[in-house]
Amino acid sequence: MSSLAPLMGRLSQVFSARMCLFACTILICIGSVVTSTSSTFAMFMVGRVITGSGAAGVLVVAAILVIQMASPKQRGVYLGLVNSGMTVGVSLGAVIAGALEPIIGWKPIFGMQAPLAILAGIGLLLGIPANYGTNNEYTTHSLREKLARIDYSGCVLLIATIVLFLLGLSGPRVLPTPLVLSFVCLPLFVLNETRIAYDPVIPMTVLRSRGTLLTCFATVGFMMARWCVLFYAPVYSLAVRGWPPAAAGSILIPTNAGFASGGILAGYFHIRRHGSFYAHSLISMALFPITLLILAFISTARTPSWVYITAVFFNGLLTGAALNYVLVHSLHLTLPDVHPIVLSLVATFRGFAGSFGSAIGGGLFARVLHKSLVTGFEDAGLGDNRDLIRQLLGSPRDVYRLEGEKKAIAISSYEDALKALFLAGMGLSILVVAIQAGTGWKEPSKSSHERIAEDEVEGEESLVAGS
Repeated sequence: MSSLAPLMGRLSQVFSARMCLFACTILICIGSVVTSTSSTFAMFMVGRVITGSGAAGVLVVAAILVIQMASPKQRGVYLGLVNSGMTVGVSLGAVIAGALEPIIGWKPIFGMQAPLAILAGIGLLLGIPANYGTNNEYTTHSLREKLARIDYSGCVLLIATIVLFLLGLSGPRVLPTPLVLSFVCLPLFVLNETRIAYDPVIPMTVLRSRGTLLTCFATVGFMMARWCVLFYAPVYSLAVRGWPPAAAGSILIPTNAGFASGGILAGYFHIRRHGSFYAHSLISMALFPITLLILAFISTARTPSWVYITAVFFNGLLTGAALNYVLVHSLHLTLPDVHPIVLSLVATFRGFAGSFGSAIGGGLFARVLHKSLVTGFEDAGLGDNRDLIRQLLGSPRDVYRLEGEKKAIAISSYEDALKALFLAGMGLSILVVAIQAGTGWKEPSKSSHERIAEDEVEGEESLVAGS
């Protein structure tokens, strides 16, 4: 998903957003079938890769459609609905899969997604006007000419950069070789885009945009802090409250309901015009760390359930509002002809957050939990518990299989780890506010856009002359 999302903006321009969205649903269908029929782990992973390739375009292209088809008064509401659809799917998927897997097994759960994807694709194909997006420069091109315009070298280098970077960070330990190779591919990609590609994946106007760059960095940091809640609120329910797995997944319902409400309310009541939303993006982002601070101190066994549910709801509410404001403001900072590319980049960095959150946040959580368990058992004089500690690190639900003092130590250790994680997320989200503040509030001047375009033309002419 992360590696292909930045390509979707350009592909939707070349082949139309309507056809890209339909093709993505077909890929999701194929990937679901491969996953559900897999008999080996390798085949299972192939199915997930195919599914992720299709999923890369769904959110991005849906946002592009909203930006291009909705009026300024409706744009905020529909962007909120797109984000809400994604987050409602995440929360319902966790709950439904957790309830059905013990009954029907994991293969049917993946298999049932294939016909749903086909129905969604047909509905989108019929629902979006056939002549939509036929007024750009690619309209008169044949399929062969469109295929010839794709920047294949840029696509390969960008995919390699992202995949290697995520591979290096997403495991139980950092892998230096993929990270080094990723940092080798990145300058090659930039060189390709600026000096070689005739029709680059990411145009110079976007690469040189301070607002776009800082928005991407702010988005990945903000969503990393958000993923701390999405990953570890269910862990709190399992280990500290002792809820069964299906019920633990339901803790995502209120926080994702808040996410949906925040985006829709901001869009319906406020985002009803073109222009800057600089102050509103900063205010909503600045309120977000407060909810993490509250979660850090209420993630205990003594906290009433309704208090915790309220806290995660408001965490989601501020997330939904902030992302809507930041996305619309990023469009204000760039020219309309590169909006599909900007949306793709923001979605890509947003997708990074899940991998970064699991790698970095998960590492911090595990280290604090391990230290607290070791100290707790040693202070209580309970002897060597290395096997138990290893078991508790891997399975939060095993906490409530313990009894007496061991159970109390395990619960207390999970409380310490959750507190450290949420406080770290709070610190990160405060830094994110400073990064977002650097995006500025002034829209780009057409003269600067034209100057960059002239530089691109001069570069292309020099390449032609040299060849």
